[in-house]
Amino acid sequence: MTGQLAFVESPVQLLNVLEWAHTRTPSGSPGTAAGGTPAPGTASDTTPAPLTVVVLSPTDPMSRGQLRRMAQLARDEGLTVHWQEARGGRGALVRTLRQLAGPLRSAERVIIGDPFSRYVQLLLTLFGPRHLTVVDDGTATMEFAAQLGRGERLVRWHRKGSLGPRELVLAPVTTLARRRLAPARGRTVEVFTSLPVEAPAGVEVTANAYAWTRARFGPPLLTGGADLVGTSLVETGVVDAGHYTRVVGELARTHGATRYFAHRRESAEKLHRIAVETGLQVVRPELPLELVARRGPVGRTIVSFPSTVVHTLPLALAGTGVKVAVCEVAPEWLRATASPRAQGFLSGVTGTAAHEVDRLTARRTPSVDRLGFG
Repeated sequence: MTGQLAFVESPVQLLNVLEWAHTRTPSGSPGTAAGGTPAPGTASDTTPAPLTVVVLSPTDPMSRGQLRRMAQLARDEGLTVHWQEARGGRGALVRTLRQLAGPLRSAERVIIGDPFSRYVQLLLTLFGPRHLTVVDDGTATMEFAAQLGRGERLVRWHRKGSLGPRELVLAPVTTLARRRLAPARGRTVEVFTSLPVEAPAGVEVTANAYAWTRARFGPPLLTGGADLVGTSLVETGVVDAGHYTRVVGELARTHGATRYFAHRRESAEKLHRIAVETGLQVVRPELPLELVARRGPVGRTIVSFPSTVVHTLPLALAGTGVKVAVCEVAPEWLRATASPRAQGFLSGVTGTAAHEVDRLTARRTPSVDRLGFG
């Protein structure tokens, strides 16, 4: 494992590594990506360099299943994929660090998908990469860029309160990792994203247009109705479960939806409640939604709560005639334990959605949340 290393922990991260590699190769095949030393766009930037993807495997079955299928797609595209059981019981951390230490030291460029990951932060403390690329793993990329620009410690937007015991122990690791994630003499930092981010000084932002996805799949067959996209806002403690289920049902009735594409972190209990109370067909996607939608069949309208897909789906489905709509999260849906930053962050995701995306506003009545186009 030499040349360039990518560390991924989710299916979307691996998808966006494929997209990044696609933009860096003259042939458009992700199998080799441009070397890290020259500035992007220069002639020498097209020199092929090997790219190895290291999957730091999560523990939940849905993520592991999607990652297995994404890993095979990456191999089909010519990438080398190394599956690392990074969380596989006692000794897994030490074993992983020992196996990756050499490749990390020799890698010219390192690509990561989650700068908030404690695992990735620990890896970053072991070496100082000359070139670092951060690819999207959700809307957290927006928060990462903002925190990096303000010089703040890296904290996920839905976390609340002061540092807990675990965070205090890991604080030195986080502090050093944050320095390694910032540009410095001898180190370049790139953010490869489909999201609207304000680049901190010295950080290069490269647009992800989902060119590989559009070239590889589709266009999809369109169905007559609508599809709903689920979210893990309940599981992360941000949104009240009762409000969420009622709004999902209202959205389904308003837009004639028949399918609910579940987020890979949604609980089985919540999904069962949604299926029973709304009559929606709950679908557990086998791949990231951008690929599922592009392959089809897919509804003519896709309705989502504030999430990355309100930015990515319009790109992946460009020219197909599919309409994407985002439903804002009303303040009364939030749990008392939600982070004080939650409402502002979610509103920012909705407000910065692509111009092609319709905004749905929630109008509160004594009996039910009504939703319509704003």
